[in-house]
Amino acid sequence: QVQLVESGGGLVQAGGSLRLSCVASGSIFSINAMGWYRQAPGKQRELVARITTGGSTNYADSVKGRFTLSRGDAENTVYLQMNSLKPEDTAVYYCNARLSTTPLSVDNIYWGQGTQVTVSS
Repeated sequence: QVQLVESGGGLVQAGGSLRLSCVASGSIFSINAMGWYRQAPGKQRELVARITTGGSTNYADSVKGRFTLSRGDAENTVYLQMNSLKPEDTAVYYCNARLSTTPLSVDNIYWGQGTQVTVSS
């Protein structure tokens, strides 16, 4: 069984910063991509940032230059440093991982439970 546990959400004023953390645990063989999505009320879930095994990182245009995704020393951990936050960044942020649980299994997608980020104006 695989779990993604997020932490670090909260309430912050516009222009402030928050750091989200996500740790993947359980029966994991290989993590091939890991990152964050977000979903604001009434909107579809969208990619915020993602990093692949090779270290390639991509960001949504709306967060480029403000958010930084990084991996911890252990490859099962990612951090999302969010600076210069705007009210439009308000959403539930979900950790996402594409991983395999055995050497012969295909990749599956896993989600965390979500953490609320609220940016006040």
